[in-house]
Amino acid sequence: MIKKNLLALSLQELKAFVTEIGLKEYRTQQIFAWIYQQYTGNIHEMTNLSIADRTSLFEKATLQHLKIVTQQKSNDGTEKFLLELEDGNQIESVLIPEDRRLTLCISTQAGCTLDCTFCRTAEEKLKKNLRYDEIINQVLTVQKQAPDRKITHIVLMGMGEPLANLPAVTEALQRITSPLFFGISPRRITVSTAGLVPQIREFLTGPTSANLSISLNATTDAVRDQIMPKVNKLYPLGTLLSSLKKIPLPSRKKITFEYVLLRGINDSAEDARRLVRLAHGIRCKINLIPFNEFPQSPYRCPTDQTILTFQAILQKAGLIAMLRKNRGRDILAACGQLRGDQPRPVC
Repeated sequence: MIKKNLLALSLQELKAFVTEIGLKEYRTQQIFAWIYQQYTGNIHEMTNLSIADRTSLFEKATLQHLKIVTQQKSNDGTEKFLLELEDGNQIESVLIPEDRRLTLCISTQAGCTLDCTFCRTAEEKLKKNLRYDEIINQVLTVQKQAPDRKITHIVLMGMGEPLANLPAVTEALQRITSPLFFGISPRRITVSTAGLVPQIREFLTGPTSANLSISLNATTDAVRDQIMPKVNKLYPLGTLLSSLKKIPLPSRKKITFEYVLLRGINDSAEDARRLVRLAHGIRCKINLIPFNEFPQSPYRCPTDQTILTFQAILQKAGLIAMLRKNRGRDILAACGQLRGDQPRPVC
């Protein structure tokens, strides 16, 4: 008999399963609370169930958090978790504390389907799309390790291209935002994409109202072909930007453009002026991300002056341009540094 995965069940599905195996219906709410309020990953910890009920549930169902292979803490308080899935694949999640916020960056794939040359995850080719229960299990696993603070924000910016795994991502987001599960507001959730145009349209017009962040990273197709070859071949800048102008956004909602600054590649004043022109007609804000270096990467971070000059040009043109804080660099936990392997020293 194949055991039922409790993390894959809705409340109604859990209720049907509970009665099917001979437990009283009221046990459903107790089990659900243990999973999503107490964050237990062990059926035997459900102490308000009788021993007989716990035994019966254990014999017919599974409930297991992801295995924590390593847990590292940065000098700035950021924590990186190397997590092992049931099938042996490994992914990384990053917990970022900041004032009243506690943000969890989660992965949607083991490896990645894309080949962005500035991203460490791309060194690991796609191994699998995560199931939606494997996506939400990252929230459960990490929250269990932070009992004194509740995760307030979720960013799908870990390993993988979220929109290449859109069905599982959509299902996971519905559970993350549901009051029955985690109850995190869609306004506090951001999904990142390298620019998959059909999936962007589907996401923005779909059931979730989470924020969308698009990795632009270049102002010409020549440079984007160099640093993001696969996605830019499919959807060049003109195709991506023209499609965004045609998609109606809800009132007050903005697209976020992520722009990783690479020394001598895309960080010139002319790049900044081109970015102003590209963003024209799109309700957006721009996150500037100084490149986070990692071993064997050919790229380097621009100087502080170059970064500030780039930002000033955007702001003078009336764009919202923010500098992203680099968190967890010393443990390879920053943007573009995740890979899903054992810890390595930073160059």
